[in-house]
Amino acid sequence: MKENINFEEVIHKPSHYHQGGIDVIGFSERQFSKSELIGFYRINVLKYVTRYDRKNKLEDLKKAQFYLNKLIELENKK
Repeated sequence: MKENINFEEVIHKPSHYHQGGIDVIGFSERQFSKSELIGFYRINVLKYVTRYDRKNKLEDLKKAQFYLNKLIELENKK
């Protein structure tokens, strides 16, 4: 298991998604339609859930949860 991991940072603000001051997820939410975002969130949930036991374990489950929560938020905005 990885040591000294701040799961909140890894899940909610990964450094590789914020290089150069750009929040890739936030940018995507402003640029893409609701149906495009639904597809993006669904694919990420599936990706992280199906690989969690072979890759990053709890970290990947938390990432799947993050994207599932984003999908729920989007559906609540009807």
